[in-house]
Amino acid sequence: MAENDSKLKLLGTWASMYAIRVKIALNIKSLEYEYYEEPSEGNSELLLKSNPVHKKNPVLIHGEKPICESLIIVQYIDETWPSRGHAILPSDPYERAIARFWAAYIDEKWFPTVKDIGWAAWGEGEREEAKKAAMAPVDEGSVLLEEAFGKCSKRKPFFGGDQIGFLDIAMGTTVRWLKAFEKLWDVEILSEAKTPALLKWADNFCSHPAVKDVLPETEQLVEFALVIAAKLRAAAAAPPPK
Repeated sequence: MAENDSKLKLLGTWASMYAIRVKIALNIKSLEYEYYEEPSEGNSELLLKSNPVHKKNPVLIHGEKPICESLIIVQYIDETWPSRGHAILPSDPYERAIARFWAAYIDEKWFPTVKDIGWAAWGEGEREEAKKAAMAPVDEGSVLLEEAFGKCSKRKPFFGGDQIGFLDIAMGTTVRWLKAFEKLWDVEILSEAKTPALLKWADNFCSHPAVKDVLPETEQLVEFALVIAAKLRAAAAAPPPK
């Protein structure tokens, strides 16, 4: 058996947009894999063994080799099976660098500001004022991503052009969480007024054959987020250990 044909295992959780990124990449390449749902509390022994540094999912195990971090895994899949499906990363070095830049921007700056709205919405005091302040950097980043879509897509349906690519996967797996946050916090993150191109792109992405069957439903994520929020509130209210 060729090394590239070794068995694939994916460790993840159903609600993790990062694990979903890997599922989409595997679907694009039409690769078979065994999926292992990680426990809701703690981590499995296999995950701790496979990712002893960060101790989190997703982890792709190719044969006996673990690969960690969602975007690194997506790149690994694209480079290991270049002839299967379509290319995920652009072939042009500059376009590839731009896709990686915006993917890092989403993970390291924009999406964290989105999650900050939750602290404002569920916090004490003047919540509406706090939400308004928290929305400012989100709106600023959304405009930047709207502009990036225009440049990267070249008037085609996806950041990657005619097919979903690396940046589509990075941004697209936030979409259902964005919809859940909009319901939970009574805000508007992607809208016809602010981000019309991204709004249309989100619909195209969610209906893509490689995507539609692996995305959780918005209501599932709303319920999941409420459970997590309740746990965080309980932990914050608990008296400090003696």
